[in-house]
Amino acid sequence: MAAADLRVRISSWVMSIAVAKLRSVVLIACACTALPAAMEPRTANRDALRQIVEEQCVVHWLRKKGPAPCASVYLSDPDRDSAGYAVLADIRGGAHFLLIPTTTTAGIESPEVLAANAPNYFAAAWRARGEIVALLGRTVTRDVIGLAVNPQRARTQDQLHIHIECLGREIHRVLKAAANRLNDSWSPITLAEGQYQALRLMGEDLGTANPFALLAERMPGAKRDMGAYTLMVAGMQFKDGAGFIVVTGKNVPGTETLLDSTCAMARRGRP
Repeated sequence: MAAADLRVRISSWVMSIAVAKLRSVVLIACACTALPAAMEPRTANRDALRQIVEEQCVVHWLRKKGPAPCASVYLSDPDRDSAGYAVLADIRGGAHFLLIPTTTTAGIESPEVLAANAPNYFAAAWRARGEIVALLGRTVTRDVIGLAVNPQRARTQDQLHIHIECLGREIHRVLKAAANRLNDSWSPITLAEGQYQALRLMGEDLGTANPFALLAERMPGAKRDMGAYTLMVAGMQFKDGAGFIVVTGKNVPGTETLLDSTCAMARRGRP
């Protein structure tokens, strides 16, 4: 065999080995990259929101360093353990904010939400809708905003949080059409193929009307099984004035699924 041919064959052999090794390295790297994503549901930190608020936002606020990473913090007293709440941008982005108590409160089933001295978290969440206005840089009418709490089985975090977003277009249409038949008693309503109950509240803001208490006191059996319910408050302009529609349901999809973080309803030309 000529020396030149031998060199060519050796070079080809070395090249094939290098390519095979490179392919193995790439496959291993891809597998390692995919592993955390596959493991994520089992290792997700269900206490992340509480930790962010209690260990970062409140600490920074008390040290006069601002509310970061939260957008705002409110405390009833200048005490680390005082009742209050923080507003945090959702990690997924968009026009989506969360109102979170500054003290440990697992969720809608927690006795703390019905305590006589508890803040009216929904009223505070309604005031925090200004974060959406600031983010979008345009006026957002009251009937576009929705506030929602998921039931115990449908949440990913074990710290109470109220989603502050815009209503989905179809949800807005259905609520608008039903608005003037609703009163202060629960009435059935179908939203996104789910069967819910709805009532109306009058007023520019929620004032002393606490939606958690309305659910516990006006829905038979709810107080004993709050964790099974989802709860949403939507702003509304009724024929006789400003107000809200409160929506709830037991063993139905969480009302957060009825909201839209793109806030398409706030775009020009909406119906």
